[in-house]
Amino acid sequence: MKRLGWWVTIMAVVLTVGCAPEDETADGKVHLEFFQNKPEAVGTYNELIKRFEKEHPNIDVEQNHVPDAETVLRTRLVKGDVPDVMGINGNNTYGDIAEVGVFYNFSGYPVTKKVLPTYREVLNELGRSGKETNGVPFAANANVVLYNKETFAELGLEVPKTWDELIEVAETIEEAGETPFYFAYKDAWTAMVPFNSLAANIQGDRFFDQRKRGEATFTQEYRPVAEKMLTLLEYSQPDPFGRGYNDGNLAFANGDTAMLIQGSWAISAIRKANPEIKIGSFPLPSTNDPDKNRLVSGVDTVLTMSKETEHQEESLAFIRFLMKGENVQYYMKEQNTFPTVKGMYQQEPSLASLRPYFEEQRIEGFPEHQFSPAIPLQRLIQGFLVDGNPAGFLKKLDEEWNKVEARQS
Repeated sequence: MKRLGWWVTIMAVVLTVGCAPEDETADGKVHLEFFQNKPEAVGTYNELIKRFEKEHPNIDVEQNHVPDAETVLRTRLVKGDVPDVMGINGNNTYGDIAEVGVFYNFSGYPVTKKVLPTYREVLNELGRSGKETNGVPFAANANVVLYNKETFAELGLEVPKTWDELIEVAETIEEAGETPFYFAYKDAWTAMVPFNSLAANIQGDRFFDQRKRGEATFTQEYRPVAEKMLTLLEYSQPDPFGRGYNDGNLAFANGDTAMLIQGSWAISAIRKANPEIKIGSFPLPSTNDPDKNRLVSGVDTVLTMSKETEHQEESLAFIRFLMKGENVQYYMKEQNTFPTVKGMYQQEPSLASLRPYFEEQRIEGFPEHQFSPAIPLQRLIQGFLVDGNPAGFLKKLDEEWNKVEARQS
């Protein structure tokens, strides 16, 4: 797909200006800017930076985190002000920036060989596929169904492996006077968790290739995704649109719901509210064929760098350091993410059941990452869940997609 519009401006400015040169101060050290997008990871990165600087006393790494990091990064790129090293989400924004040639080419770089092929492929599909490798997958996350093990045991429930089994479990929980699911749709982004899980397994990546070629539409193909999102909503607590992400975590921690469709990242917040809770997890079974139900997992953080940085060797040294096994393990434990490195696994007990999916590479990427940031996907899904009109929602998705295609043609 062509990237035009303001991305042309980015390319022109970056090629002309390059990365703003950085002066070494009187201390004689090389100063690197590390721009990252996760507020919850600031403390974790500070610790890793401290370890790195101990090993490399001639390098000073300055972490830069700002609210709405993607918007800030795009604005800086237009000005030709590219950070030395970046830790950003492996989504469509990353792909757009990679496509216009801002990032360093890691092709043949040894550390990329340590990464699971699935995550390399996910990034290459978003960026300069077949041309360059522009980032190193550092951490992954996953969309899961968190469940209260004690509630399941009391009701004699087994972990569902198919869509029909999931609905049967929900009905049993409801009949017992309990709440099956707790939705936090006041925060529109939370609806992306069931959307991604359902869309990835029901349609998979093939749909977007067809959509880009004009061979398929959301109206034609995404009706089952929309209808199943509405079905799940039937087993929700009252007022799902009046409750947000923190409400959902607290409700689950307090035992007010048996299941929570959320990301693996929610576990830390839940345990803070109730350290004694016994949590289990399983991928949302989106179809009635267990072999087709995969874990939806994406690159939560991709490490990359400016190809124009004045400090290439030092930037590469920092990325190599972060990708060391012990440092990946530390980040993974602190942030409840999943490793992208071969042979490494998340040790959090509540996520142990997911290990076979990583071992067997039964993983699908986030469909959300295929959408242009210009498409207000979260708001559209939230609105659809409020009005319950699949046809109108899918028509609007097609219209928004076509608008972006028209601007890029």
